[in-house]
Amino acid sequence: MKEITVDSNPSAARLKELGVAHWPTWQKEVSVFPWAFVTTEVAFIVEGECVMTPADGGPATTFKAGDLVVFPNGYKGTWEVKKALKKQFKHKDGNFVKCALSRFKILKNRFKSKS
Repeated sequence: MKEITVDSNPSAARLKELGVAHWPTWQKEVSVFPWAFVTTEVAFIVEGECVMTPADGGPATTFKAGDLVVFPNGYKGTWEVKKALKKQFKHKDGNFVKCALSRFKILKNRFKSKS
């Protein structure tokens, strides 16, 4: 299974280049739940701390506020939200509907920020 990648200190320039300010947000309280990614998701962790444990028994990945995380398409595992999570995200390379909806939300946020 492909591994999650974590950039623990992305530069402001990198975040601006990616357009993170316009990405939609998602929040989750402290909890544990299974998840299967049907897209590649790029996420900037705004608040919180999580551990993702892959279903195949591989090593867990921890990420926290300030991290830029890439969850690969096809990754299956368990989220353990240790501190309430808030992330900004975008979907790419996968389920057409999820990717299209992500692009729509980003465009809508860009439009709103210009008005």
